[in-house]
Parts: sequence; C-alpha cells; structure tokens
Amino acid sequence: MRFSTFLPAAILAATAAVPAMAQETAPPEPITVSGSASVASDYRFRGVSQSDKNVAVQGGITIAHESGLYIGTWGSNLAGWGTFGGANLELDLIAGYKHTFDTATVDAGVTWYTYPGGADETDVVEFYGKLSGTAGPATLTAGVFYAPKQTSLGLFTRALTPTLIPGDGSRQDNIYLSGDAAAGVPNTPVTLKAHIGYSDGNPGLGPNGTSLAPTGKYWDWSLGADFTYKNLTLGVAYVDTDISDREALYLTPNFSKTTNGSPIAASTGVVSLTAAF
Repeated sequence: MRFSTFLPAAILAATAAVPAMAQETAPPEPITVSGSASVASDYRFRGVSQSDKNVAVQGGITIAHESGLYIGTWGSNLAGWGTFGGANLELDLIAGYKHTFDTATVDAGVTWYTYPGGADETDVVEFYGKLSGTAGPATLTAGVFYAPKQTSLGLFTRALTPTLIPGDGSRQDNIYLSGDAAAGVPNTPVTLKAHIGYSDGNPGLGPNGTSLAPTGKYWDWSLGADFTYKNLTLGVAYVDTDISDREALYLTPNFSKTTNGSPIAASTGVVSLTAAF
C-alpha cells in the first residue's frame, strides 16, 4: 500500500532521547502509524497516465493495529484523462487486514477511489486480495482486484448528449489481476522490481470517462529498480501497455496529452523520490 504521515518534531525529539537499550526491549506498540510522501515524474495507474504525463505529488498515511487490521488514505494530483469530469485530486480511502502465516502473507481489503470536486458518479469501490511469499532472494506477490457492478463504471451512448445505456449497460464491473516480483541485490541498496497486470472492464465510456480499464481489456507491465538510503528511496521504472494506437484513437481526445495529443498509455520512463516516515 501507499501511505505517508508527518510526525511532529516533538515526538521525534522524544524518541531520540530514549536510550537505545530501552527502545530495543520495549514491547511493540499495539497501534502503529507509518507512511510516505513522494514526487514522481508521472502518475501511472495500471500503465495509464493520470497526471497528463506531468509531475505528480503524492502521499498517504496508514494506521495499523497489531491484530492485522488497518485503515489508511492516499492522494495524488490529477490532470487530463485522470480528472474524470473535473477533479484535480484523487483521494483513496482504504481499509483491510494483513497477516503472515509461516512464510506467506495475506492482505485483503477495500479501496474507495474518490475525486473531490469532480463530476457526479465518478467514485469507484474496489475490493482486493494479495498473497505474498518468497522464492530464493525474491519476494513474489499475486493480486486480484475486483470492482463490483456500479454506475461509475457503466457505459454511455455517443450521442450529442451522452446518456447511460439502460439495463445492464448502466452498471459494469472490473477485474484486475497482477503479479509482482522484487529482489534485493546483495551488499547494495538496490532492489530490482517487475510487474505485470491484466485489466478487464468497461471500455472507457463510463459517465465522465470513468473506467479502470480504458480500452476494456489490456495488459500493462513495468521493470525498474529502487535505490534506498535511510528513509529515502529513488525509483526508476520503464512502464508500458499493449494498448494500440487504434484502440486509443477511439477514446481521443480525452485519452491523450492535452498539449500535444501524444498517447498517455505508451511506454515511458518514470522517476520518483519517496520519503518514508
């Protein structure tokens, strides 16, 4: 998950003043707060730019209980296709449960994607389940994300005044399958990462353009590396999809960069700097 928080200077100072041995022997807190804040050269969600191929500032926070239950929020600025009817902000509300059984970790929950200030019928609710384990030096994660039928993912006609298609067309669902791998390079601060995902949902014609799968069905993937120093991580990644120019043309001009019409699902390099707290 993606979370961030900022601790007051007084708390940091108090923590630094506690003797090292006392910190080592103190029992774990029943509730922990953690997170991160980052700047990225582009906000790519499942391979598609949500920031009009421009810089995105992102951050969030999570509060976790020792039982495995957690709640959190995450936000990013938006532009172009990602605004879904006028909002320039995405704010995700998250709740879930995470637990490790022997060598496997299960993480399940729900995300509510909201777009404050945007048009009506843009929010999306999506359930997720992830299973992680290790294979040699690598950590492998398989994920299933399912958004049940809802109006924000419905289809609409291409009449002069877009209207929702009645019946089943007015409410559609979406499924996203993902696989991720990460492996640290021995004796270095480098972690190599790979991702692949498959989307199947409404073909980018929801109210105000809302969709989790812009062309209906497509693949996305990425290869990258993280360089970590203390609480800072510099990330570089190559991101791409199999969305063709013909498929993207059906959604233009919304599905292109507003200044020059370049595709927002084409291959690109993304650089990010993240501070963890």
